[in-house]
Amino acid sequence: MADPIDDLLAEHALLEEKLGDPSVHEDQGQARELGRRYAELGPIVAAVNERDALRGDLAAARELEMADEVTEITQQLEVLDARIVQLMIPKDPADAKDVILEVKGGEGGDEAALFAGDLVRMYTRYAERQGWKVEVVSQTEGELGGFKDIQLAVKSRDPENPVFGRLKFEGGVHRVQRVPVTESQGRIHTSAAGVLVLPEAEEVDVEINQNDLRIDVYRSSGPGGQSVNTTDSAVRITHLPTGVTVSMQNEKSQLQNREAGMRVLRARLLALALEEQAAKDSAIRGGQIRTMDRSEKIRTYNWPDNRIADHRSGYKANNLMQVLDGDLDAVIQSMVDADNAEKLKGE
Repeated sequence: MADPIDDLLAEHALLEEKLGDPSVHEDQGQARELGRRYAELGPIVAAVNERDALRGDLAAARELEMADEVTEITQQLEVLDARIVQLMIPKDPADAKDVILEVKGGEGGDEAALFAGDLVRMYTRYAERQGWKVEVVSQTEGELGGFKDIQLAVKSRDPENPVFGRLKFEGGVHRVQRVPVTESQGRIHTSAAGVLVLPEAEEVDVEINQNDLRIDVYRSSGPGGQSVNTTDSAVRITHLPTGVTVSMQNEKSQLQNREAGMRVLRARLLALALEEQAAKDSAIRGGQIRTMDRSEKIRTYNWPDNRIADHRSGYKANNLMQVLDGDLDAVIQSMVDADNAEKLKGE
């Protein structure tokens, strides 16, 4: 039976050889994918090489009957073996991709829109801490502030710190418990906002036949429905085979709105393809579908108790204001750890 580590080492060596071939770089899409996989395998190769070196040191220490060194090296090997197990956990295919992040006010009207604004600020601050770039693709503001809905493109400049692998667990319903600004008697209300996290698709990831698209144009509207444009610059794109629809009205020209709409449409179609693949392929877990589902209540933000609670991983902490200021690492890591534990059970 083949050793999976040997297979990965052989794959890494083959990728290194391919990336050294100038002809491979004539196809930038292929070169980028090979480079991503090569970077993904790098930490595993480094850890295995370090383990091999330590095993040599351990053999020498035993031969020389150096008891203290044997104990120390054995402990180092135990830590390293555990790290290799973690590194060997299968990666979701879209982890290395950038993200289209959609936030939509749900139950709660104006308060839900304000909470959606709080979530957008939280993700923007977190992205700043990670060194990611955030771009507003489309937005519809609420009557009292915040957002009825907004779409953000989040991009990483560092292949070692990809976006989707961290943010994919944010998909679902986020519930808030607090006294709304519209509440005159100080009563605590519960409202919600939906978050959808889509891996951003490049044109090579999703093939779209232009004959499969229906494109409608209309006039842009602002809060309350009033017209904000005297020309038909807003665009609605419908992908007829799947029924997926995207509407864009933020840009001033029809062409710009169409380009932005196609960008979001590609991301949604890629997410749909991943969901279908997840249903067919046991190697890609069904949890991938769940992370993109707005219907699941995943987290509660409790203002009176300054508490945040993730209902999937069981994470709880009384540092809500810090989390909303972008200190999300511990919350996200709790889901990464829970997901990895599930993957290890399936190995």
